[in-house]
Amino acid sequence: MEIKNFVSDTGVRVAYQVVNNVDNSRRPEGLDELIKSVEEEIRRSLRLDDLKDNAIIRIYRDFYWRVIGIDPTKQRPAQEALLRRVLRGEPLPRINPAVDIGNVASIKWLLPVGLYDIDKIGGGVLELRWSRGETFYPIGGKPMQVDRQIVLASEDKVLHIYPYRDSVLTKVDEGTKNILIVVAGLKGIEDERLRECANFISKNMERYLGGRAGDIKLV
Repeated sequence: MEIKNFVSDTGVRVAYQVVNNVDNSRRPEGLDELIKSVEEEIRRSLRLDDLKDNAIIRIYRDFYWRVIGIDPTKQRPAQEALLRRVLRGEPLPRINPAVDIGNVASIKWLLPVGLYDIDKIGGGVLELRWSRGETFYPIGGKPMQVDRQIVLASEDKVLHIYPYRDSVLTKVDEGTKNILIVVAGLKGIEDERLRECANFISKNMERYLGGRAGDIKLV
């Protein structure tokens, strides 16, 4: 699996990695304890009232305004929405083990994380590029035309609107075996932070889901 970045001039940069042969069909022992420990860590280290001024969150908010023309108070950066939930005292949502690992990594490193079912992508090279008026099928939403947005796309479908919404067509579910991890970075986010976030996800997929991870790549 390869990703080509045609929008690097906007500051977009991602870390990506493949994990093969996971078992996402059962709830592994110990995963909920990991999630709770990170939730507690976040509540100790961050305050809800100060979140919008956090240096990392600020980078994403500024990108929303400056590059993609979205009001981040109406469409929150993905990781900010999860962080706000946790800082209000609510637990992270439980979707399935792989997605839950991605969500806990997202709040731990304050970065948006996307997970995609490789077998639903259909192979080939993925592109980070400006949209071309394609139809997008969002998780939990109605089909929509994508105009003037940065997307992650295969030859025939849009997987993701960068950096906040994923497609139902390639979503990870209980039957998923092979997963593409994408950590969505921007100018000002250190490469090492992107790597650490991806590594946390893949190592915990190996630990809890029995998968085997490939190398982390940055583009």
